[in-house]
Amino acid sequence: MTLSSGATAPLNLNARPATTPLTGRIDAIDLARGVAVGLMILSHGIKGLLDFDQFAPWGIVPLHLITKFSSSLFILVFGIALGAAFLPRVGTADWPRYRLKLFLTGFKVLFWYKVLTVVELFATVDPSLIVGALLYELFPSFVEVLGFYAIALLWVPFFLSLWAQMPLWLRLLSPVLMVVAAESLRAWNGIHSLPLKAILIEDEGVYTWGQLTRGPLVLVGLLIGEGLRVSQENWRLRLRLIATLGGVSVVCALVFVALAWPNFQRTFYNLAYNVGKHPPQATFMAFSLAGAFAILALSLFGGRALALLLRPVSIIGSNSLQAFIFHIVVIFVGFRFLLGLDDTISYGQALTLTLGLIVATALWIKLIDLFRRYS
Repeated sequence: MTLSSGATAPLNLNARPATTPLTGRIDAIDLARGVAVGLMILSHGIKGLLDFDQFAPWGIVPLHLITKFSSSLFILVFGIALGAAFLPRVGTADWPRYRLKLFLTGFKVLFWYKVLTVVELFATVDPSLIVGALLYELFPSFVEVLGFYAIALLWVPFFLSLWAQMPLWLRLLSPVLMVVAAESLRAWNGIHSLPLKAILIEDEGVYTWGQLTRGPLVLVGLLIGEGLRVSQENWRLRLRLIATLGGVSVVCALVFVALAWPNFQRTFYNLAYNVGKHPPQATFMAFSLAGAFAILALSLFGGRALALLLRPVSIIGSNSLQAFIFHIVVIFVGFRFLLGLDDTISYGQALTLTLGLIVATALWIKLIDLFRRYS
């Protein structure tokens, strides 16, 4: 895409979201999403076969440490996709159709979340516990992030109509307001239903992704998606957006350093062992967001050229749902159930299998794409 260097308009804090549509797919977003999914597969593949005490020291830090960028990056890109592709449709004649598409996609993801819940648990737990997981009485760990997206897609289509009416100052403030709402609910401690608490704000010992605790990242993603649309024909604005993302990454990194000082080694190991991930704590989120914003900035700066260079990663990012389904089935049905590889192989073997799984996931998605194209 060729970007012009036209003059930029002054910032209007009362402005509604721009309605500029995107022209074509943004390869950099597929790349960023692919990095997020690839890091998730790296984490799931090894952790699905070994316990933490079987990890090699270099596997804990730094290899397993960098996978903590995945969750924040994935949610940010989810919001970016909404802001870039769906928000411009709000208020148009096509919006009811697109809103229904989002809503039905939510049910599709919910269906796969429940199917993959059974896949994760069927060989290791009592059937009554599987039924409990299907009824939100308990929560699996590997597929729970899919449950977050399923529920988010049921409220986001209606929220976008509200977002489209907000002035810029309120859109910028909204992630902070959602953080305040989540922390206020946590401090109030008035939600006595564990499933409801887990779904909304997360809870200690429950591996869920709360709609209010992770929702601010969706809203930040919406803002970035809007920035991508308005800067697609203005290279100066695009560079400002990239610089802003890079700057936010640096700020998050500095916050992390301040929080971790002086016990960096202990902090790194705590992060690798998921301390502070559920519910999210400041140190974990500062580290995760620093990496997520850096990857976003690099993906946008590299653009199509970098996406082509890292083509297998971009392919994974082009169909993240299929990537998620495929890698969970391979880990729990293929590796664990059919081959019996859990707790029986070395860390190096688990890493090799997982890297192969990442490549196989890209090939699977490409095969599906070719089948759809020529069928």
